[in-house]
Amino acid sequence: MKKPRSFGIWGNTEKDSFWETLPHILNWSKEKGLTVHLTKHIVGKEKGRRYNQSLIRSKEDITELDFMLVLGGDGTFLSCIRAVEHRATPVLGIHLGDLGFLAKVTLKDLFQRLDQMATGSFKIEQRTMAKAVISKNGAKRKHNGLNDFVVSNGESHRMLNTQVHVNDQLVANYKSDGLIIATPTGSTAYSLSSGGPIITPDVDSFVITPISPHSLTSRPLVVPADSEIEIDFPGEEEKIKFITDGQIHETLDPTCSITITRAEFEIGLIDFLDNDYFQTLRTKMGWGKRGEN
Repeated sequence: MKKPRSFGIWGNTEKDSFWETLPHILNWSKEKGLTVHLTKHIVGKEKGRRYNQSLIRSKEDITELDFMLVLGGDGTFLSCIRAVEHRATPVLGIHLGDLGFLAKVTLKDLFQRLDQMATGSFKIEQRTMAKAVISKNGAKRKHNGLNDFVVSNGESHRMLNTQVHVNDQLVANYKSDGLIIATPTGSTAYSLSSGGPIITPDVDSFVITPISPHSLTSRPLVVPADSEIEIDFPGEEEKIKFITDGQIHETLDPTCSITITRAEFEIGLIDFLDNDYFQTLRTKMGWGKRGEN
């Protein structure tokens, strides 16, 4: 890859480790001759010092950057993804504290990886984004997600009835606590904890995973990513919760319908040539381990 000349920083400003790490990154960027841009949220916090770095004033400013550096957890990473959206700027995540799955880099190897970035020794993985279009009261609302969309019964603890069609063909009438539609990236998140399979990022697909289904025959289903998945709520009378990437919440009524397809764009995630997806599974998720050993 070509050597970057500029990057933006997006971070979880509630973590002390963010403010401890930020000055070191700014010093590193100065040594490497890279221009740093900070979000208005970071500059607004300041923590007792002034920054003379350029400001990211709008999402369009991200377009001009060579990459975005995210310091925080997976939630912070997903919030940055929503800002980048269709723009071609790739994203690199730095985990502050507990290991997550989306961030590729820990504080321990931070500057080793940043040095690789400065020399262009990295690769960009294009990850599938999903699009949900909600038909509600005659209007349509659109959401894009990197991980998943979830419909649930909220806090009512009642059974939710969902009818699912794929490409106009009836799949099933699910009676469950909810339903997850996940991308390969999101297959290691909520879908996995609900019994869904792990799907490697290069498998172009979605997985439909029922949450605590009320039938032993209801199992996760993998479908091609070019499918059109439609979700309806026949017989429902109460409100339904719709969640994008665990962060954006919307309340639906039973007359709503949801159509999920592949988004018109992909998101670029920065990775390194010596990284191994299955090693990441073993390290971060204990994949293949037995008991406590």
